[in-house]
Amino acid sequence: MYAGLWAAILSSALGGTAIVATRFLSGALDPITIGAFRFAGGFLVLMLLTVGQTKRWPARPDWAGVAGLGLLFFGLFPVLFNAALIYTTAGRGALALSTLPLLTMSAAALIRVEAMTIRRTAGVLLAMAGVTLALASSLGDAPPGAWRGDLIMIVAAGCMALYNVWSRPFVARSTAIAFAASGMGCGAGALCVLALASGRTSALAGLAGTQWLALAYLALVGGALVFFLWAFALGRTPPTLVAVSVAINPVTAGLLAVPMLGEPLSGNLLLGLIAVTAGIGVAAWNASSKKPS
Repeated sequence: MYAGLWAAILSSALGGTAIVATRFLSGALDPITIGAFRFAGGFLVLMLLTVGQTKRWPARPDWAGVAGLGLLFFGLFPVLFNAALIYTTAGRGALALSTLPLLTMSAAALIRVEAMTIRRTAGVLLAMAGVTLALASSLGDAPPGAWRGDLIMIVAAGCMALYNVWSRPFVARSTAIAFAASGMGCGAGALCVLALASGRTSALAGLAGTQWLALAYLALVGGALVFFLWAFALGRTPPTLVAVSVAINPVTAGLLAVPMLGEPLSGNLLLGLIAVTAGIGVAAWNASSKKPS
């Protein structure tokens, strides 16, 4: 179980760095083009890693399910995520996204994938409190109608929660890298069609060298590595424990934003990191001696 949990934590931590890279590119490219490049590049990297290796690709009966999950997570989720940030602030959006562990735990309990225990619930709530503490200084600057963005972000978190719960049997019947590549290819294809249809991909020609480096980082790390680790974690760890790690995402984004974007380092951010870490530990503690079903 611990290998999957550490993979999820690393995935979420690297996901926070991808947020900073996305912010760095936001003035030059539209969100759909960024998402299309990130996931199309990640898909190509994952495919290259499978060359010459024997991988268990999803079986024919699983194709529809894997494609649907890919469209849900790599297609619909980033569109909702980016749309939410049109109406709300990054801080409020990150807080809304931190409801993911609670939504995943509820969905997993409803369809009887895993039980909702008191200790695990306490860990999830502690991690969410850590995110709230870390982002406290930015929550007051809300534009009019910010609740619309908050609601859209919660819907996005719901999409990711369903992906977490439904993915595990598909990963078990395949491999993490094959499952991630298959789903990412479906989602990336949809985003590429949208990006080309919008005509905004022409902006790629005007990018500076540092912006191309940021795009390459999104493809290699934010696309291929982050979601391979996430799929690896879902195949070995209960979905709630995987999801609770996402609470570290906005914290690492805030830490990296200090040197990269010149944002200030607050005491709340460090205290929030401590609370998030404690929450993950509490949630994982009662499962340390149990193998996931």
